[in-house]
Amino acid sequence: MDQFVVGTFFVSLLSFVLLHILRRDRVNNKRSMHKGYPLNGAKRSTDGECKSDTSSGTDVIIVGAGVAGSVLAHTLGKDGRRVHVLERDLTEPDRIVGELLQPGGYLKLIELGLEDCVEQIDAQRVQGYALFKDGKNTTLPYPLEKFHADVAGRSFHNGRFIQKIREKAAALPNVRMEQGTVTSLLVDNGTVKGVRYKTKDGQEHKAYAPLTIVCDGCFSNLRRSLCHPKVEVPSCFVGLILENCQLPFANHDGPLLEELQVAPQIPPELYDAFISAINRVNIRTMPYRSMPADPLPTLGALLLGDAFNMRHPLTGGGMTVALSDIVVLRDLLKPLRDLNNAASLCKYLESFYTQGKCFLLAGFL
Repeated sequence: MDQFVVGTFFVSLLSFVLLHILRRDRVNNKRSMHKGYPLNGAKRSTDGECKSDTSSGTDVIIVGAGVAGSVLAHTLGKDGRRVHVLERDLTEPDRIVGELLQPGGYLKLIELGLEDCVEQIDAQRVQGYALFKDGKNTTLPYPLEKFHADVAGRSFHNGRFIQKIREKAAALPNVRMEQGTVTSLLVDNGTVKGVRYKTKDGQEHKAYAPLTIVCDGCFSNLRRSLCHPKVEVPSCFVGLILENCQLPFANHDGPLLEELQVAPQIPPELYDAFISAINRVNIRTMPYRSMPADPLPTLGALLLGDAFNMRHPLTGGGMTVALSDIVVLRDLLKPLRDLNNAASLCKYLESFYTQGKCFLLAGFL
């Protein structure tokens, strides 16, 4: 256990250097701000940069508006694509995972013009890890010496972060966000043409687009149609919110390397707050899920985010991988003005699965 965890952190350091090398060749695009529309608004634009002949007036359907789906909607919308996002619940998520964005993920957020989404949500800078076991401790700082002073990890309430991204995406006139539960893909002769979904009032609808991107998370009900799912659930993540306590190492994420007895391993600075949280019985759990990326290439559709691949939550790399994949997909689709060209679209999507693998190592950041 000790060797695995320490080894993981050293891989994180090496991965950060790799991500920096890959990043040097990319242009850091500055994004302008737009005034907002309601999240459930149906605003559209017909004078975007990229055109489509589809009668639906939509270029891309995105299933899910978590971190991956919302960032993707904003990114493709900025490129002029007409995007229809379908999300089961557009209220602020309340969950215990997705609170740590690694420095590599923050760099991708900058590249996508969304760094302001970590502002005014009580986000905290994270400079590295602090490890605790058997009364001993140590720190593993991120190798950030060669980066701008603002570059660091960020820790935040996941729901607040998602809402900020949703607001920026919905502010674009060619992005439509709608609350609805996608029940199935619409397939014609092996090609995905769109989705079937239900709105809150129980009405069933169909939406069509030349490209459907599934980003509905680790509990995706569409995954089996687009990949060979090999999901393992080796254990569970358990979290508590500690109040009125001082961290033993400020601005450091601090895993406890202990599998059975937790309380005796808690640092003295956190013990009283830990016991208080236990007594409030406000314990949150989330299953650890591990699933390697094993896509089933399908015309007209693509998997992204945790619906596509998952790694051990201890690495805190899920959002970094998703943001990196979105950068790859954005750059691949830019030259393809007409998404209705099925042959060209298929070729570009195959390239995504190939190039995306180069960024999986960055997920350990």
